[in-house]
Amino acid sequence: MTSPSPGRPSDLMFLLSWASHALRAEHAAGLAELGISPRAHCVLARARVGGLTQRQIGELCGVDKTTMVVTLDQLEAAGLVRRVPSPTDRRARLVEVTPPGERILDQAQEIAARLEQDVLAALPEAEREVFLRAVQRLVGERLSGAGACGTAGSVC
Repeated sequence: MTSPSPGRPSDLMFLLSWASHALRAEHAAGLAELGISPRAHCVLARARVGGLTQRQIGELCGVDKTTMVVTLDQLEAAGLVRRVPSPTDRRARLVEVTPPGERILDQAQEIAARLEQDVLAALPEAEREVFLRAVQRLVGERLSGAGACGTAGSVC
């Protein structure tokens, strides 16, 4: 199979997009076995820390208000989260992960970790840390601006 690239062999945008699409597809397939989506996984992971409102979790996951409500409705119907009134703001609801949600989240985290290990195993061991550091640096610095994960309209 030839390298998937519409232009130059090192077309960064296309290569990162291709890698992201492939990772998302594998992640979604693994999570489907648990009956959750990658978005639900993100919401559960962010809610686990406790004390966060629906709006705060939506912002952390890059999910708009309407999509967040739908996602929480699904998670609540499945018994994985519950929404409780905020003690400091009558209008806000805090999201709590239930014990069944904790179990599903633990399994989802294991799926994500296995996927990450499998993908990184495709690189020589000496290149794995360098690759991760380089991507983290790009995302934390140059690519941290508009359109980054966690901004309205993005899905992480």
